[in-house]
Amino acid sequence: MKGKLPLIGITMGDPAGIGPEIAVKALNKPEIYQICRPLVVGDAKVIREACKIARVNLEINPVKDVKEGRYSYGVMDVYDMDNVDIKKLAYKKISKMGGKASLDYINKVIDLAMVKRIDATVTGPIHKEAINLAGCPYAGHTEIYASRTGAKDYAMMLVDGKFRVVHVTTHVALREVPYLIKKDRVLKVIELANQAMKDLDIENPKIIVSGLNPHASDGGLFGNEEEKEIAPAVRQAKKEGINVEGPVPPDTAFAWLKSGEYDVAIAMYHDQGHIPLKLLSFHWDVKSREWKSINGVNVTLGLPIIRTSVDHGVAYDKAGEGRASPDSLIQAIKLAAKLACKKR
Repeated sequence: MKGKLPLIGITMGDPAGIGPEIAVKALNKPEIYQICRPLVVGDAKVIREACKIARVNLEINPVKDVKEGRYSYGVMDVYDMDNVDIKKLAYKKISKMGGKASLDYINKVIDLAMVKRIDATVTGPIHKEAINLAGCPYAGHTEIYASRTGAKDYAMMLVDGKFRVVHVTTHVALREVPYLIKKDRVLKVIELANQAMKDLDIENPKIIVSGLNPHASDGGLFGNEEEKEIAPAVRQAKKEGINVEGPVPPDTAFAWLKSGEYDVAIAMYHDQGHIPLKLLSFHWDVKSREWKSINGVNVTLGLPIIRTSVDHGVAYDKAGEGRASPDSLIQAIKLAAKLACKKR
């Protein structure tokens, strides 16, 4: 039975952040091994240190090939890139070494997936400045995956339970967004969202599309992107048989989504979609002054391979202290396993 479970490649993320410790915490959960065969792509030395930090008792099994993994609870298989000088590793610090290591893990897990050595990929948190120091020209995982896999039409989807948001634009300056809201792009994102919902076993998804401007421009008083680009895309999607409505005012679109009336919302830009998702998914404990739970999963749609990710950053402020929550990573692994099973 073990060999029939999907093999999931999980990147360790930035070695100076919380990625290594949430990885060991997540793989210390027996339920993970009931749904998949997890393989962490990272540095075995850093993972051993993370076990000490997180007070997790796991046997570390470094491998150089996926066939060498044991994939049994209690044993953490690590595709060992051996690319971190542990003596120079400083938690909480941005570094070229950390950025390069992060990129090595991402590139390796993508390559393994592209040649079908693994069934899906899950990414730990990276730091944009660190990867830029290492020579990466991209803003984050989504763009790296698209470039390395050759994907042209892709989009970011955030998921927390039944609250799902797909973005038309992501890592661009806000002043550039209006120029990127084009009918063809909005239509493609609607199509990607529709297919993603079907992949999640929703037979006839209901999609709500947010406007760009306040009040969805209120008939042209506050811009014309809704009339010229977004509404025509929605009309075309309806002609294709997609169950979609919009554009609706952004300040009510996500209330409709939360009500359960719709299965997914289309956001026009990064913060428009991220803010409501994180408001629902991040839980702060006032007494202890720390995040008790950080949920949510980032999924890249339109790729030839499966990619899910944590929906948070490297959290340098708590790295190396063993306090980080693995909740988002656990959700990301579970969703990747579900998608991988459907693809088989």
